[in-house]
Amino acid sequence: MKPTPENFSSPKPEANVKSILEWLALAHGRTGADDADQLCRQLLLLREAPVPSAQRVKLLDLLYSHAERIANAELPRLREVSLPVSRKLRQRVRQVLELLETLTQDYFNTLAELFDPNGADSVRPPHVSLRRAMHAIAWQIRISHLVAAPTSVGRWQQLHAAYSTARRLGLDNHPGPRGGTSIKRVYTDILLAAIAQPASFSSAELEFISDYIECLPQAIELSTEPPTDSAAIFWIDLDRDFSAHALIRRVPAAEAHIFYFACDSVAQEATRHHSELSTGVPAATLGLPAFADTHAGKGVLLRLANLWGNPLKRKFPRRRQSYRANLCLGLDNLWQLIKAPAANIETSEWMVTNESPDGYALMHMSGHTESLRIGDIVALQALDEHIETPPAWRVCVIRWAISENPEHVELGLQLIAPKAIAARILRPYELGADSIAALILPETPPLRPLESLVVHTGALKEGRGRIVVLVETENLSVREVRTTGLDEQTSSIEVFSVSTDDSL
Repeated sequence: MKPTPENFSSPKPEANVKSILEWLALAHGRTGADDADQLCRQLLLLREAPVPSAQRVKLLDLLYSHAERIANAELPRLREVSLPVSRKLRQRVRQVLELLETLTQDYFNTLAELFDPNGADSVRPPHVSLRRAMHAIAWQIRISHLVAAPTSVGRWQQLHAAYSTARRLGLDNHPGPRGGTSIKRVYTDILLAAIAQPASFSSAELEFISDYIECLPQAIELSTEPPTDSAAIFWIDLDRDFSAHALIRRVPAAEAHIFYFACDSVAQEATRHHSELSTGVPAATLGLPAFADTHAGKGVLLRLANLWGNPLKRKFPRRRQSYRANLCLGLDNLWQLIKAPAANIETSEWMVTNESPDGYALMHMSGHTESLRIGDIVALQALDEHIETPPAWRVCVIRWAISENPEHVELGLQLIAPKAIAARILRPYELGADSIAALILPETPPLRPLESLVVHTGALKEGRGRIVVLVETENLSVREVRTTGLDEQTSSIEVFSVSTDDSL
């Protein structure tokens, strides 16, 4: 429920204006989200003040500047959140979103004169209000992604309407203040972030993606006809409340108001950056955020190149299910569980809602989820499975997470192996070096023709050559293996394909 000002019926416009100016003076320099509720009240006061349009716009711009500081201060605080998001944090986020929603609508209201045939000339160029409305929408979408929540109803339609209006008025390529980005660039940047499947990245990775998109020199072109020379085509229905769809996955309706765009150039740029970073070129030299230097940053770039440049159809249909399962979170816990099945390893209970040959969708039932991280390795054990005794622990990677409220979390898991073996990687040529906990995944042709090693991100260097692996099962065995490639890289784990040499 939105806040309402205490005095809506004041007959004197100067009373509301004075109240707004006094609040702005007191709030000057503050950036905390605690001001979001009060700032929203000032916007509602301004709505009720019968002041001239020019004065209304000036006051709205002053309130926008303060809202911008609040949004920019709130975004970094959401980089490391656990799921489900706490009730206190979700309440704070809700206040910020309500503020930005109100601000968006008020900037749309300033454009009413454009559609009034008897209206006077606009008090200022419409591209300013359109750009600010789009920035307010962009903040709402980013915040929703960071807390793994669905985007509010109507938000994408508002964004499409703002861009369509700018395009109709010939303002979509108008540069921003001080040579800043155009409205079209603001719009396409938001679309690029959305088609990168935000639910499949951690909060820190999402912020890197936003920063990275702003660094890209390539411009995304929008057209009413699909490009003929592209393998990565996406489309937007301007009348629907959705972001963009890959053409290979879904075809638009014939009567829809569609824009198409291709992402080949940005995918190639992400591939180039990944290659140069992998050879040791610093991120700063490439003009990229510092996060690109991390293992997780390189993994994100590789995934972006695939998401933007090679969208794929779903391999298998989903089957609805309804059975309970235990989930073991994290490489260390899973290593201990496999090493000593009788050990008291903490697990959580989930409901499997659908499954396919390559993964599962789960809904949280009970147990702790604080250590849940997108991109981490987990193991899933069906509780009603009677074929095996004990039931198997299937090894998966968390691909996405959604949390609509403080008591609710849903996960998407990709199955990467039916089982795993606990092992340790020895480093005999590094004096004093500890062994590295690892999991050995069996080959699963044709998708995984070789065995794989799973380790914590950064624990094992790519291209290391031969490594010694100690496996303690019923019999102690020492194997020498050679890494042949890095198959998976997230902020939590790395998966290396390995070829096995003769036992030592």
